[in-house]
Amino acid sequence: MSGDALTTRGVRSLTVAVRCTVCWVRARQQAALLVFVLFAVTTGAETPVATKGKKVVDDAIAALGGDAFLQMQDRVESGRAYSFYRDTLSGLSIAKIYTRYITVDPTKSAHDLGVRERQSFGKNEDSAVVLREDGGANITYRGPKALPMEDFERYRETTLHNIFYILRQRLHEAGMEFEAKGSDVVDRVPVEIVDIIDAQNFVVRVYFHQVTKLPVKQSFSRLDPKTKDRDDEVTRFDRYRDNHGIQWPQQITRERNGEKIYQIFAETVSFNQDLTDDLFSINPTTPRKK
Repeated sequence: MSGDALTTRGVRSLTVAVRCTVCWVRARQQAALLVFVLFAVTTGAETPVATKGKKVVDDAIAALGGDAFLQMQDRVESGRAYSFYRDTLSGLSIAKIYTRYITVDPTKSAHDLGVRERQSFGKNEDSAVVLREDGGANITYRGPKALPMEDFERYRETTLHNIFYILRQRLHEAGMEFEAKGSDVVDRVPVEIVDIIDAQNFVVRVYFHQVTKLPVKQSFSRLDPKTKDRDDEVTRFDRYRDNHGIQWPQQITRERNGEKIYQIFAETVSFNQDLTDDLFSINPTTPRKK
């Protein structure tokens, strides 16, 4: 056999060997990538978007008061409440809102309310709306009248997806995700935007002030059970004040489908007032607060 033939055969063998080596390296790289992906999925490794979103939320909790906020047991807000119809003022009243947090099964926190509320109106609190985890009632001098179920369901859904309630009661709920959606300017303030997504894929978009870290706005969409149309619910938070280490907005405005429907201006907000169960009882003997 000639030397040229031997040389040609050697080159071919070397080429095959090199190709095999390249294929082996690629196979190892692909296998390593597959292992990494599987590890990320099985261990719940966070993406940069989720990491940034969680940090924005953690910063907000710290700004709201940290442990003082997370351990808040009850709250009393006093001021004036305004209702609107088609963006026009339709009612106003002196209002006092009592809120008490209760323990809820973590496996049911996406559905069961962990709060009781009494909304009292008038200088002497002559009328009230009591809202519990199992229903609600309008209370006047004539006694209690059950709240229509559709009204209670709207309240329940609105409360479950309120950013302050989420941070206080649902923060560690299984399947809860926090996705950063970038920066923007909203209501003339710079904000970080985070989508909070629960295990049922319900999305609440929250806008956090870049400087104070506090929530300034939130929005979500819900299906109206009667019309079957989507309602866009927006809430704005303003005029935060510190009270015993907890920051709380003194002005809250709610909008539905672009129209203002409710606004409260609180003159005072106090926390941990040892509110008792009888304040949230639905019966004719419920005592009035003077």
